[in-house]
Amino acid sequence: MTILHADALLFDNDGTLLSSQESGIRSWTAWAHEHGVTREQFAAIELHGRPSAEIVADLLPPERVPAAVARIEDLEVEDVPHGGVGTLPGTREFLQGLPAGRWAVVTSASRRLAEARLAWVGLAPTTLITADDITRGKPDPEPYLLAAKALGVDPSRCVVFEDAPAGLRSGRAAGMRTVALTTTCPAHELEADLVVPDLSALSAQVTPDGIAVSRLA
Repeated sequence: MTILHADALLFDNDGTLLSSQESGIRSWTAWAHEHGVTREQFAAIELHGRPSAEIVADLLPPERVPAAVARIEDLEVEDVPHGGVGTLPGTREFLQGLPAGRWAVVTSASRRLAEARLAWVGLAPTTLITADDITRGKPDPEPYLLAAKALGVDPSRCVVFEDAPAGLRSGRAAGMRTVALTTTCPAHELEADLVVPDLSALSAQVTPDGIAVSRLA
């Protein structure tokens, strides 16, 4: 049985804790139509796990980026109540026993969007790192290093949970161990210390020495 020991657990949000793909596709499709962006243009860049501002900057001229970023945020926040946002299998059970100061959500979404989605499903992390808090998004290590600092934990004693290659690269670059969930990408695209279908395949036990994360038989 694979067991990872840590002082803190750091979770990506969309695709890791929450399912929001349906909502995201609706919003980005509407945005693309408004801004004249084609399917081929989207296919040419990395999308999942990156901040909207970086995605938009890859697709539009610099002078159009600020307004376009604000627009996609509005569209995604407004879409939250319309279906397609919910917790993934095992999310509630896995988080339930974790002390508030020992875990954080680290998302490429804006704070406004992340809080809207988390509130919709009834999750309230004490520590939330968003695109608004960073200067460089995943796969840069900055988001996860900032989370470790906020929790007062050595990065080497953190475990990152991610569904996207960019997020996993971010965690590894921060010197952290990683757990990949195949909720978005197939296993062969995910490089991690442990690969599982979702959080229902794992258990977390709080001990005097930290948190032991293990794969269920």
